[in-house]
Amino acid sequence: MVANSFVEKSTRQAGLPQSLLLLLGSCLPVLGAVLLAPVLPRMQAHFADVAGSAVLVPIVLTLPALVIALLAPFAGLIADRLGRKPLLLASMLLYVLCGVLPLWLDSLQAIVLSRAGIGLAEAGIMTCCTTLMGDYYSGAKRERLFALQMVATSLSAAVFIALGGFLGQNDWRTPFALYAVGLIFLPLMAWQLWEPQARPQPQQATQAVPTGKFPWRALTPMYVLALLAGLSLFIVPVQVGYLLNLLQVDAPQQIGMTMGANQLGVLVGALSFRLFSGMRGQHMLLIAYVLAGIGGLLMSDAFSHVQVVVAVTINGLGIGLMLPTLITWIMAQVNFHQRGRAAGCFTAAIFAGEFISPLVVLGMTQGDATALPGALAIVGGVQLLVAVLCLAVPRLGGLLDDANIVVGGTSIGDGN
Repeated sequence: MVANSFVEKSTRQAGLPQSLLLLLGSCLPVLGAVLLAPVLPRMQAHFADVAGSAVLVPIVLTLPALVIALLAPFAGLIADRLGRKPLLLASMLLYVLCGVLPLWLDSLQAIVLSRAGIGLAEAGIMTCCTTLMGDYYSGAKRERLFALQMVATSLSAAVFIALGGFLGQNDWRTPFALYAVGLIFLPLMAWQLWEPQARPQPQQATQAVPTGKFPWRALTPMYVLALLAGLSLFIVPVQVGYLLNLLQVDAPQQIGMTMGANQLGVLVGALSFRLFSGMRGQHMLLIAYVLAGIGGLLMSDAFSHVQVVVAVTINGLGIGLMLPTLITWIMAQVNFHQRGRAAGCFTAAIFAGEFISPLVVLGMTQGDATALPGALAIVGGVQLLVAVLCLAVPRLGGLLDDANIVVGGTSIGDGN
């Protein structure tokens, strides 16, 4: 392991083309999570005679997230050992191949296997895009790009859901063709992105970063928070339809408007990240989890559609602030040679939270829809408790100097 007094140096300066490619590349894993949701009923009907289809068809949607959660840390390790760009390009190629295969596959089991390949590809894409953002940029530029990453993925989720419904009107297979978009990104990434290198830097600038060893003690509390952030991120998209049904609201337009309000909150929360420039990371996370918790409690106590819209918007504000704060803080604790693993573990934590989110709520409700408000109240209460615990993150992580974790100011990883 090279000592962490090294930072990348490239003969090239990253600009708008690199930013756009990395932001758009970060949106591709979202495609796997939401594109097929509108066509699952038709897919279920098509494979109705296949044994176990009631279980296998939903797995087609959720399996990529599980694979990302399991394999993203290994993708990060490969990115650190073998390079970011080779892994990214290989992952993009796998993404296209596995993504479009269901257009021709007639076996449900084979489709499920192709979806595992998609998860493997998305683990590499998401990890490498996030890592390269940390490599190419530092300080305020890096923070701004991480915030825009949250904005881009939120917007793409709404677009991909709409596209999936439109493309699947006549044939449930058609949405899989959208994975061919990787053929556009692959040559552009090969052309515009480059593998960052390292150069020496004075030791005192990185004295708070452990030499050689990956800083598990510092990052573990943040990964736990990232897991909870991923869980929180999927609460509204999965549960709000059921909650509105309890309030006698079942029109798709109203349910869609409610989800849109949540996404709007996420966007505003992510964009407001820069407004908190100079605030310590633990204080930003305190605000984020308080907003998410208040939104959850308001959802559980809502008696009208308007109240639910207000609640999910507040909830979205908190979630939108969580993720850029966490990834910025995480990247500030590692050096160039640890950045891939740091990003991979963050990606794994987020997608693990997304995967278990509906399972956690199901465990609390036991399938009884009328118990959903109570479950949302519990989730909201836990988020408020976590908000207070966020203040202890620097102490739990054993950070040497609490003043060195200011988000939006000079932080441990800036330029590192």
